[in-house]
Amino acid sequence: MKLFSSVNNVNDINALVKEGLEIKKNPFAFQHLGKNKTIGLVFMNPSLRTRMSTQKAAMNLGMNVMVLNIDKEGWALELRDGVKMDGATVEHIREAAAVMGQYVDILGLRSFPGLKDREEDYGEVIFNKFVELCGVPVVSLESATRHPLQSLADLITIEELKTKPHPKVVLTWAPHVKALPQAVPNSFAEWMCKADVDFTIAHPAGLELSTAFTQGAIITHNQDEALQDADFIYVKNWSAFEPYGKVIPGNEDWMLTNEKLKNTNNAKIMHCLPVRRDLELSSEILDGPNSIVIKEAANREWAAQAVLKKMLEGL
Repeated sequence: MKLFSSVNNVNDINALVKEGLEIKKNPFAFQHLGKNKTIGLVFMNPSLRTRMSTQKAAMNLGMNVMVLNIDKEGWALELRDGVKMDGATVEHIREAAAVMGQYVDILGLRSFPGLKDREEDYGEVIFNKFVELCGVPVVSLESATRHPLQSLADLITIEELKTKPHPKVVLTWAPHVKALPQAVPNSFAEWMCKADVDFTIAHPAGLELSTAFTQGAIITHNQDEALQDADFIYVKNWSAFEPYGKVIPGNEDWMLTNEKLKNTNNAKIMHCLPVRRDLELSSEILDGPNSIVIKEAANREWAAQAVLKKMLEGL
């Protein structure tokens, strides 16, 4: 595997999920693969779970790990070609990405969208330039439009905890105080549409995701209808795809509570974290028996390790 940026880079998602669960049983079985190999984790935006889980996964595989918070520790990068660099940027991405590739065997990159220019964000300009220029395998640590390591961990969690072969999984929008990217819901939808689940997306009118990520999903504006008989409920806020990056006010009643779980199949509640308590998701759920957000976060390690193992096997 040379690139992991979406479900489309995976030949067999069921096999990858199974491998993640097998690795969880014996995390140190493949340390020989990473011996004398180095991964560089480059963050242009903040990270807690992605940084720690991917770093731990690489260490489990015997790798050396270098972390660069480029937003704080690196030079301001110029992304445009053919421009005179007489402004605030100090280093061109062409040199920066190429140099990083000289020091590492695998590069991980996190780069959020600006939520101002949809064409630029959905063109994945920054991520694609690193892939083009660094010369080594690249794993997405979240990009402008997707978060594949999170989605793989989500699917591993569902597979681990499901009580029937074909569970009902619901992605439901949640309120927030600011515009958030569509990367997590895009990615979750994309993976669930290829998984062996019954998948529904619920959101207020005007908050449709790009149809490029939702083919095969049932989509409704009725949250109660969506939650009926649900086995897993994934809670997440996202801003509008059109008009791009906008917050649509007046949907505070979409926050999930225990009352809304009454008609579910005792649904397990998921969230990628961080979560704003009693805004996105009620404390009674987060602190209650239905929440699996910590188990889900813990599985980030095994998702990352399964992907890195595939990459190391290809070196």
